[in-house]
Amino acid sequence: MATFLDAGAVGKRPVLRDVQPTSRAAARSKVALSMYTDLPDGEIAIEEFERFAMDRLRVLKGIDDLKVKGFRPDQMQEKVIELYEKHMSASSREERQRKDVVSHFVLRLAYCRTEDLRRWLIAQECDLFRARFREMLPSEQKAFMEANELPFRPLGRPDFEEVREQLAAVAASLGQALASSALRRGDVPHDNYYKVPFEQVPDLVGGRKVYLQAGYAYVSKDQMSSLVVQPFRAALSKALVVTARRWAAVVAPEEADRLTPVVESLSQRYLGPDYSDPEKRGVVGTVSAGDIPRLVRESFPLCMASMYQASWALHDSHHLKHEGRMQFGLFLKGIGLPLEEAIRFWRTEMAPVAPGEKFDKQYLYNVRHNYGKEGNRKDYTPYTCMKIIGSTPGVGQVHGCPYKTFSQESLRAALARLQVAPTKIEEACNKAKAGHFQLACAAAWEGKHGCACDTGINHPNQARACYYAESRRVLDQEQQAAGGQPGGQAGAAAAAAGTGGQPYTPGPQTATRQLQNALGSNGPQPDSAPAKMQRVG
Repeated sequence: MATFLDAGAVGKRPVLRDVQPTSRAAARSKVALSMYTDLPDGEIAIEEFERFAMDRLRVLKGIDDLKVKGFRPDQMQEKVIELYEKHMSASSREERQRKDVVSHFVLRLAYCRTEDLRRWLIAQECDLFRARFREMLPSEQKAFMEANELPFRPLGRPDFEEVREQLAAVAASLGQALASSALRRGDVPHDNYYKVPFEQVPDLVGGRKVYLQAGYAYVSKDQMSSLVVQPFRAALSKALVVTARRWAAVVAPEEADRLTPVVESLSQRYLGPDYSDPEKRGVVGTVSAGDIPRLVRESFPLCMASMYQASWALHDSHHLKHEGRMQFGLFLKGIGLPLEEAIRFWRTEMAPVAPGEKFDKQYLYNVRHNYGKEGNRKDYTPYTCMKIIGSTPGVGQVHGCPYKTFSQESLRAALARLQVAPTKIEEACNKAKAGHFQLACAAAWEGKHGCACDTGINHPNQARACYYAESRRVLDQEQQAAGGQPGGQAGAAAAAAGTGGQPYTPGPQTATRQLQNALGSNGPQPDSAPAKMQRVG
């Protein structure tokens, strides 16, 4: 297996010489889009390594956000290209291509280690690939397929004439009246269609968008993105599995103190506001313990409200198990509850079962630990929606996502307690039943606040697509329209959280670690040039 990057200039390790790319690789380099079969060449500074990966990760996370908000693939095209242009821009065409290739291989390293990570990366990379292919001119698409030797050939005239009427009927069924008429008149060139095995275009077959005959699908040029993405998906899937084996067996043990922490942290990187930094979040001291009962009723998402006000939850049972305290406590921290007020809140709520010294001995450490005042002094951030959805509460536990764990009857009752409109309760329950938990949460938000949730819901606290901050914003607007002042300290906290902090960036000690023996390539490339890692600073 060829390596992705080979670092020299480390101790007495040799520096590899640059190797000129092959003519085939040179031809591929002239096309903006890549199948990522060629390894990046030249030198890569460690600062670029991490910065490029973070920029691409922002694009992929943005694509995932669009799907969570309910955008269909045909509605995502323009937005995906905007994301790519925003985060993957560079000073020149060559530098942009280099950034694209390097960032892909770095994220391939970061997301190869588990099946869930691989599945997520493949889904987002395929959506990005499809959008970029659609953005190309027909001549560029043809050059791309030729450069990558994709085995797709247009129909010959005899084959085209045999199915022309059927192709016209398919176009008519899709509402493409002009295309259907042109096909019937014989005005469409025969090389506008491709004949491929039907299993290569499952999305088109599933959507009844192609004509099928004898196990083959007839795909028009307008639908080529669905055809081209399949070999990309297959190659990436295979490469990730191979990379995972190589990473676990060779690279990770050798680089346990340098490379491994950098790469493994990428898949866990939080791209929202940094709630661990008081100066960045600007909300310390803006919510008090006494505000919590009112905020639960007004602005808490169901996953948090149910842990507080349900009959088996904190306010009535005066206790939450560890995972529940973590989920709820970090949410409170994220909305602006300072440490002193958090201690007061938990001490008051748990007083009937853990009075005085018992609370101090059993629970105080946990509260202080969440705020980075105990243990390893890590200042934890609130749980994301995906982390909450991924948790599985056991017997006597109330954390996790109610849209996933509640029965339909329990979910309807819980949403009714939140005073969600009946029609939206049904919509939320239907989406939850279909497995669209964040869309169900967005429907509940709309039913409670009486307006559209344009941002979607991706995080209980996160500034963008945040349940709590969006709720406070709407309620403050209503209060201002009625002639009052915004919702006091809690409103200020949400406004501050809504400003959006900067994503975490590593300190100098992390930025000096060097990448060695990193893996990549969608296939063996013996003639490809390995890249070198340059020690910087």
